[in-house]
Amino acid sequence: MKAYVFPGQGSQFKGMGKDLYDHSESAKALFEKANEILGFRITDIMFEGTDEELKQTKVTQPAIFLHSVILAKETADFQPEMVAGHSLGEFSALVSAGALSFEDGLRLVSARALAMQKACENNPSTMAAVLNLSDEVIEEICASISDEVVVAANYNCPGQVVISGSNEGVAQAGEKLKAAGAKRVLLLPVGGAFHSPLMESAREELAAAIEATHFEQPSCPIYQNVNAQPSTDVETIKANLIAQLTGAVRWTQSVRNMVEDGATVFVECGPGKVLQGLVKKIAPTVETSGVSL
Repeated sequence: MKAYVFPGQGSQFKGMGKDLYDHSESAKALFEKANEILGFRITDIMFEGTDEELKQTKVTQPAIFLHSVILAKETADFQPEMVAGHSLGEFSALVSAGALSFEDGLRLVSARALAMQKACENNPSTMAAVLNLSDEVIEEICASISDEVVVAANYNCPGQVVISGSNEGVAQAGEKLKAAGAKRVLLLPVGGAFHSPLMESAREELAAAIEATHFEQPSCPIYQNVNAQPSTDVETIKANLIAQLTGAVRWTQSVRNMVEDGATVFVECGPGKVLQGLVKKIAPTVETSGVSL
């Protein structure tokens, strides 16, 4: 079975999507429609912008979404039997599987990005990658810090978990994790504590936007971040999508469940190759590739 997976924040690069724009009239039309919906020419930043400009959450998230979704639409034999997306990538997966229209997906991603940016500005906070320590030890250490917010936020692959929280919480946890044997604790260049309770204000804002948006049943199961389970039920999908902002990204568990349910080929659809690497670490026997037009 073929599974398509969609990347999240961090996989952006200057020039992303330009080949699609230049070589396909239908892709170009979608990019131009996106410029119109967003109210600024995101294509100029995607194709010519600096790394700094591309790194702004309000740009990064719609840019990765557009690259991923338009790539899927331009792929002749795009027929996923299951889909999943890492964080922001969950929205790309839902549009590609027909649960959301292109326009509604983009509006939600833009609303999500702006709400997250606002939450970051109101709560200075950060994230750090923890290498070579078990999930259980990381969870225990985060739980032991009671006076600050810090949680396990992204279960990326065995031996790579990202923690998220207040600057002080992440610093305290980092010291304890190193003492417990973590190979490294690397602060990430992100704007704030994504997938933690500090995103509550963004979750409330996004919840209202999601509830006001029309969803269809997707053409195949989507394995969602918060519980790593497959779903085709619209109400369940919406609830999980809302919970995702303050809940953890259970990527390791999602990939394992997809393999258990029959996935033998994983195709990454979007910029970069990050997910192909993670999938290989989680399930070394499966075949991985990127979309090639």
